[in-house]
Amino acid sequence: MTHSNGERTTLVLGGARSGKSRFAEKLVHETGLQKIYIATGAAHDDEMASRIATHKDQRGPSWLTVEEQLELAAVLENECRQDRVVLVDCLTLWLSNLLFADKDIPSETARLCAVLKDLQGPCVFVSNEVGMGIVPENRLSRSFRDVQGRLNQDMAHRCQQVVFVAAGLPILLKPTSQPDIKL
Repeated sequence: MTHSNGERTTLVLGGARSGKSRFAEKLVHETGLQKIYIATGAAHDDEMASRIATHKDQRGPSWLTVEEQLELAAVLENECRQDRVVLVDCLTLWLSNLLFADKDIPSETARLCAVLKDLQGPCVFVSNEVGMGIVPENRLSRSFRDVQGRLNQDMAHRCQQVVFVAAGLPILLKPTSQPDIKL
């Protein structure tokens, strides 16, 4: 069976340390396909380098890691195939990288969303839900929260499945029937 139009895409959302990456990795592992991990984080300091090394060790040698901080759409076009499953961890770091590289955020996020419909294999995206806390006190933080929220909405609209993870527990958001809410 040929899949297209984002039929095998999943967005996994959650807060910091919610268990979203662990859930996404388990989901990918259970497919039995070759596992590709697209790492968007960059080691800008020793602490981040240590985190990256720890995560890579925890995944083990059965994962092929592709590091890409900016050109996510192009990497997905190249790496997504029928015989493998791709995990992107995470969209939040990717968006931060775009912001600090002074990239055109609306253009880059639209480009990412546009490639979803043509992916040739299953793909899982991890992203932070950053809009559930207090309103940030500075303009840059508020701007980031806004673009992250828009990206999450756009990705959720286009992905076949959307899961929210809280305290390590997955909550299925999509597919689900829309509630018939009336006043």
